[in-house]
Amino acid sequence: MELINCSKCGRTFGSVNGEKYCSKCRDDDYDDFVKVRDYLYDNPKSTIKEVSEETGVSEKKILKFLKEERIEIAEEANAILSCERCGKSIKSGRYCETCKLALQKELETAAKSINTNKNKQTYHISKVKK
Repeated sequence: MELINCSKCGRTFGSVNGEKYCSKCRDDDYDDFVKVRDYLYDNPKSTIKEVSEETGVSEKKILKFLKEERIEIAEEANAILSCERCGKSIKSGRYCETCKLALQKELETAAKSINTNKNKQTYHISKVKK
C-alpha cells in the first residue's frame, strides 16, 4: 500500500493496485453512474444534455462514462463519440470494433516478436585475457 493524494479531491489515502481516487470520490463517482444508468434505463433516447439536467451529473462526467463503456448511446444516429483511430461514430468507448480488432492483432504480433527475441541467446564478453 502506498500513501498518495487523491487525483480528484487531494485527500491523502492508502492506494492499493494503483488506485488514483480515494474511497469517497470513488463512491461519489459510482453514485453518479447509478443515477445516469437508472435514468437512461427509463429514458433510453435522452440526449446528454437532458440526462445531465435530470440527474445533476455533469455532461463531462457522462462523456467519461461513455468512453469507459459503462453506458452506451441507444442509437448510432445520436452518436457523439468518434473512434480515436479512424474517426467513425461510435456508441461508447474509444475505438470502433474494427479498430479494436486491428489493435488487438497488432498487440499480439508485438507480443510474439518480444517472446521470439527472448528465446534467442546472446553472449557478452566483458573482458578479454591476453
